[in-house]
Amino acid sequence: MKLLLQTLFFFLLLTQICFGQWFSQNSGTTQHLNKVQFVDANTGWAVGSEGIIIKTTDGGSNWLTQTSGTTVMLESVYFPNPNIGWAVGDSGTILSTIDGGISWSSQTSGTQYCLFSVHFVDGNTGWIVGASGTILSTTDGGINWSSQTSGTSINLYSIYFFDVNTGWAVGGNSSTFGQCQIILKTLNGGTVWAAQITGMLCLFSVYFIDANTGWAAGGGGIMGEEEIIVNTTDGGVNWSDQTSGMAWVLSSVHFIDANTGWVVGGSKILKTIDGGTNWIEQTSSPTNLLSSVYFIDSNTGWAVGRDGAILHTTNGGVTFIDNEPTQPTEFILEQNYPNPFNPNTVISYQLPVGGDVILKVYDILGNEIATLVDEYKPAGRYEVEFNAATLPSGVYLYKLQANEFISVKKMVLVK
Repeated sequence: MKLLLQTLFFFLLLTQICFGQWFSQNSGTTQHLNKVQFVDANTGWAVGSEGIIIKTTDGGSNWLTQTSGTTVMLESVYFPNPNIGWAVGDSGTILSTIDGGISWSSQTSGTQYCLFSVHFVDGNTGWIVGASGTILSTTDGGINWSSQTSGTSINLYSIYFFDVNTGWAVGGNSSTFGQCQIILKTLNGGTVWAAQITGMLCLFSVYFIDANTGWAAGGGGIMGEEEIIVNTTDGGVNWSDQTSGMAWVLSSVHFIDANTGWVVGGSKILKTIDGGTNWIEQTSSPTNLLSSVYFIDSNTGWAVGRDGAILHTTNGGVTFIDNEPTQPTEFILEQNYPNPFNPNTVISYQLPVGGDVILKVYDILGNEIATLVDEYKPAGRYEVEFNAATLPSGVYLYKLQANEFISVKKMVLVK
């Protein structure tokens, strides 16, 4: 049985490499992209090296380069609405726009430190963090920026505010002996910042879905092989370690609710549907290192990285595509992904016409294990998450019946 499982594991791994493909969007640039952000399903921006700013108004089918007026590395971009936005980067650079990026103007930061992250809660109130514990704030749209006291000289790489008072900043410094990690929180708009935790691995990204629930991600180590994800459900009073299972630094984390989120790092994108308890690898590319991920809902998202790489999904990231999918022309039950898996996997299928759909899981002896779908579905593409946490390792079958179409495939659970 063990030999059979090993053989199936190898075969199915090769199958996933061959068929678990994804496609990129054409960014129109080979500059490294550090950050991506969207305000809706169509309108978004990405920034990166040599002052590059690109914008799309059609979900990424077309990206147009905007004139930034600088050649410094831009690290972060944020738009609270389709017209007003900021980009920040090296040498204290702050750029702002009030016309969606048609024109960008420089604002005075008062520092020469590298600025790594910018976040606004409205068109006037925002914060920036950077090297050596730098925190800047504005209440007039950036006409004036004021320095806040962070209480640390550690680099701050990411900032997020839930409202005008409540926010978090995360960071870390590399050293011969490891990394020095920090999470700061404020309850009064940054007048006072208090350290919540410290540790040995840098944190490069932080995101909250409400005043209590949030995640921070990063990593480090001598060879950059250690990753870290921490989660809080009490506003940061307590942080719990999570793991993605990926031995690489995580550069970005984004959630759309308490359960569903993504992280990127190295060449990989991972997704969770249980708040980070388990992470599923969605895709990887040997050529593109990814730096930022952003979703506007549970289906629609983008990831960007080196050499102008942009990936886009409209199905939650099971398979990355470069534009909206066409109407299915045939019944298809796809191979689950990942496969082998532990304990979560995704099963995708498509229907050219509507009909009653039944999707069930069986053990190798044909005993029914679970019913994943049993209802009418209109024509379209669908994905279903299957959690096998309570099942033993082994070979399982899943069967799709839709109208007269029937298809059965195997999957392997390895614990």
